[in-house]
Amino acid sequence: QASGGEDEIQQLQKALLDYLDENTEVDASLVFSRKFYIAQWFRDTTMETEKAIKSQKDEDSSEGAHHAKDVETTGQIMHRAESRKKFLRSIIKTGPSQFSTLKMNSDTVDYEDACLIVRYLASMRPFAQSFDIYLTQ
Repeated sequence: QASGGEDEIQQLQKALLDYLDENTEVDASLVFSRKFYIAQWFRDTTMETEKAIKSQKDEDSSEGAHHAKDVETTGQIMHRAESRKKFLRSIIKTGPSQFSTLKMNSDTVDYEDACLIVRYLASMRPFAQSFDIYLTQ
């Protein structure tokens, strides 16, 4: 199920990046927004991977008996991170000339949809998920 969720997030990310690409002629600052999102998602992937591996090592040192299972899980974490990074790298390499062919394969996103996608993806970030904790403290 995690891969299904990953696919959904990647589709949303791609739709948002396509929207930004499509509107760069109208607003040149969208080029920088697009680069920022790609860099942020790449960084998030790296940070999440490091955090997940660290938690696996902590569990491994405390339990010790499930070493083989933890190694397999660490491998799965690394594989998932690499597939996400590969996706982001492929998006970076997609030039404006290639975009016109990709656009035919995806539904166009309007401004309101782009806003919803940004809000949804922002809600998945750790700060947004722990916002209630900050408010109660």
